[in-house]
Amino acid sequence: MRELTGAPDTLAAGRPGKVGLLELRYARVGDRTELVDRYQKSPLQIMRPLYVDPLRPDMPVTYLMSTGGGIVQADRNRIDIDCGAGTAVHLTTQAATKLHRTEFDHATQVVHLTAGAESYVEYLPDPLIPYRDARFYQQTLVTADPTATVLLGETVAAGRLARGERHAYRLLFSDLEITRPDGEPLVVDTVRLDPGAAGAVTGPAVFGGHDLMATLHVLTPLAPAAEVADTLHEALRGAGPAFGVSVLPEDCGAWVRIMGSDPPEVARALRGAWDAVRRLLIGVPAPDLRKT
Repeated sequence: MRELTGAPDTLAAGRPGKVGLLELRYARVGDRTELVDRYQKSPLQIMRPLYVDPLRPDMPVTYLMSTGGGIVQADRNRIDIDCGAGTAVHLTTQAATKLHRTEFDHATQVVHLTAGAESYVEYLPDPLIPYRDARFYQQTLVTADPTATVLLGETVAAGRLARGERHAYRLLFSDLEITRPDGEPLVVDTVRLDPGAAGAVTGPAVFGGHDLMATLHVLTPLAPAAEVADTLHEALRGAGPAFGVSVLPEDCGAWVRIMGSDPPEVARALRGAWDAVRRLLIGVPAPDLRKT
């Protein structure tokens, strides 16, 4: 990794506009969840949360946005989200995250998500799309109370498929860690995509012969882990893409990985899984969140 720390010939890490910071804190206020504290530093920002779910008018939908049109070399982004006790929050991105070409150094994004007692949190960003020669590292750290429910989604594309850039990026690393407030580890999911290493991208347990890889982790005490897994399996059976479902350690939930090469098909499959789990856990379908 030493060659990825060289000084860029453009704006270096730490310069103005290169360190994005977003801090959000949600609390239960009366009969709904509200954003009670916010700090943002360009290129990261949000608009005001929207209450657009007709069946869950108490749940704000927050769109995470970037003013830079994507992540470029030497960017250092950090997102801290604190969802307090009894809150219900949906977090997503305005659009896919574009990982631009990196000639020097690399780019990083760190997400810290805290889910308080009896909270319900959905963090479902749009896909990561690595451009040719991109170098990117993402770390997602989740701290969840035993009574909290957290839905975590991630979709990674093999590149700009319309331009034929399949696995033309340099490196794409992603780490997910889920722990309890006392530090007890629950889940670790490590993805290392290095097209330069034989079989590291197109071999088993990674992309194989597919162009998109989507993952949904469901951490919840609201239903038995086996029932969550069965719900995911039933929702995806016959949907088209290849998939695999299993329960999480300590029966704290279940997760699914979806593989495919048709972006709309994979997106529909992931939405179908989200919708089915939502109906199981809170009794309402997934809302139609239109994005431009």
